[in-house]
Amino acid sequence: MSSFSSLMGTQTLLPIIQANTAEEGLNIAKAMGAAGINLVEVVLRTPASYDVIKLIKQELPDMIVGAGTILDEAILTKALEAGSDFIITPATSAKLYEALAKCPVPVVPGVSNASDILLAYENGYTEVKLFPASLAGGVPFLNAMSSVFQTIKFCPTGGVNAANKSEFLSLPNVIAVGGTWVADKKWVQNEDWAAITAACVDALN
Repeated sequence: MSSFSSLMGTQTLLPIIQANTAEEGLNIAKAMGAAGINLVEVVLRTPASYDVIKLIKQELPDMIVGAGTILDEAILTKALEAGSDFIITPATSAKLYEALAKCPVPVVPGVSNASDILLAYENGYTEVKLFPASLAGGVPFLNAMSSVFQTIKFCPTGGVNAANKSEFLSLPNVIAVGGTWVADKKWVQNEDWAAITAACVDALN
């Protein structure tokens, strides 16, 4: 199975899509694609989320689409049935790891402290999501973990924005940063897709 980082390629931004309708999600994805984004995460926080994944996969077949906010096996199953190319969790548990062990696509488990990182390591994961990054210690925490968990790479999400993304990306144990700032809710409400494209272009530079 390929890794999350191999799916990302040279892309260092994991843009997060949260949409109220499938059409809205598709428009966000198109705006991101116009900036050169090849991979997105759809968070499963609205009833339309699974349809968002299906529609993006249908209309933008070259885009890699993952599902976030995976909390249990039932959600994982629905996300995979929708066509998710990778799976991201906000946190983990022994029960969730059991379900993830059978997952046929790359998984990025969520961690927020050293114990979580060790649990991910014990379950064979070397790429994890630090969430919520800013509240979990941010850059100083990731620096501290680098000497202890030398094989673990991170994708910090939660509190990452245009102002601090470069600081996170400068760390050798950070492969990408995730964030919603490139698809501001006001832009989505106003259907200002050009603003999303511009924010993504800026975030990729």
